[in-house]
This record gives sequence, C-alpha cells and structure tokens, in this order.
Amino acid sequence: MIREGGCLCGAIRFKAKGEPINVRICHCRNCQKAMGSPFFARALFDQSALTVEGDTASYASSEALDRVFCKTCGTRLFSWRRNGTAAGVALAVFDDRNAFAPTEHIWVREKMEWVRLDDGLPQYPEAVPL
Repeated sequence: MIREGGCLCGAIRFKAKGEPINVRICHCRNCQKAMGSPFFARALFDQSALTVEGDTASYASSEALDRVFCKTCGTRLFSWRRNGTAAGVALAVFDDRNAFAPTEHIWVREKMEWVRLDDGLPQYPEAVPL
C-alpha cells in the first residue's frame, strides 16, 4: 500500500510505501518545541519506504534527529533519523489524516500538565522498553 501526503502549500509531496514500523505519540520536550504543539503524533517508516518531492529544509534538533519542514510554508513534516534508519511522518500531513491511529504514548513524564491521556493507550515515562 502507498499513502501520500504533503505540506500546507503543496510544495512538498511524499509517498510512504507499506506499513509503518509503529505509530506513537511522543510527548518529549524536543518534539513539543519542534512541532510547536503539546506532542508529535507520527508514523515511523523505514527511510527507504519514503519518497519526497519538493524543496525541504532541515534542522538538527539532536544528535539523533533532523526535523524536516517545507521551506515555503514551514509545515513540519518529518523527524528524520540521522543514522539513515527511519523517519517519523506527522500523522496530520497524510492526505488521509486518519490513515493511522496511534498505539501508545511515549515520554509522558515530559507531557504538558494540562494534557489528559484518557484514550486507554499504553503510556511510557520515556521510550518504549525493549
């Protein structure tokens, strides 16, 4: 299966082939700052499953991740692992914004105090234990 999406202005289009590795909501402080939102809801794909067309820009938000966004409209699209393994795709930028439903919350120890997590999904203080 191939799912498509893009940025607000349409300058960036992407395709994600196959199923995601996982679908999570991250509440870490880096994701809050990078997304300008209380959390980052994303589907994680192998980088080789993604094709991106258009002129993106990126910011190294940590040693592990680049945050990728549209140069024109600023839409935050991906968290791209710098080691080349995977990329998180923001759920809201898929053309079908309901294509994937999160299965768990991570980094809940850093969630904003007013956020209420009553969806019944598993919650982890940091990353999911191995």
